[in-house]
Amino acid sequence: MQSISLGMFGGYELSNYLVKMYDKIERDKYYHIFNQANGMIDIFKESRNYPFFIDKMEKHLAPVCDILAFCLMKNHFHMVIKTKDIEESLISRAFANLFIGYAKAFNKTYNRSGSLFKKPFKRKLIESESYLKNVILYVHCNPVKDGFVDNIISYPWSSYNEILDDAITFVDREFVLELFEDSNNFVATHQHYQSNVSFSPTFE
Repeated sequence: MQSISLGMFGGYELSNYLVKMYDKIERDKYYHIFNQANGMIDIFKESRNYPFFIDKMEKHLAPVCDILAFCLMKNHFHMVIKTKDIEESLISRAFANLFIGYAKAFNKTYNRSGSLFKKPFKRKLIESESYLKNVILYVHCNPVKDGFVDNIISYPWSSYNEILDDAITFVDREFVLELFEDSNNFVATHQHYQSNVSFSPTFE
């Protein structure tokens, strides 16, 4: 990845980070994908909603991108992906299929109508390795930032534990662990990040 000088977001502040939230989705690029529901309603009302979304994420996105990290919160979600070197229309269509498919099931289950997710979904191009690491840290530590858990290991709806587990996963575990050098450093860096609000590792 190209090394560039970026103003890293400190701790959990994203004001500088989210200057461009709608970068074009292109092939063979890294992105932070994130979105929420219209009206900030909960998009995951029950525990069963989370694995349902994850299954659809694997079905629709895994064929068109490498999924490096994700975290599902009650009213929003985050993903870190690398698009595959394929037609860009296929990538955009896969995301549309994910969101439309989940919204249809959600509306049917909870007797609502209309679009569920804000459009367009937000995406931020990631252009350096250090930036990529910071985004993965931010995504995994989101449940701590929002007060759902005290330690990310306790949160079941992110890829953090999947990356450390030996079970089969669609998350690119090998790439992420190599990015952080090894599993021990992956754990140590996340623990340091979640316990230090002002901590912003650069990995330079």
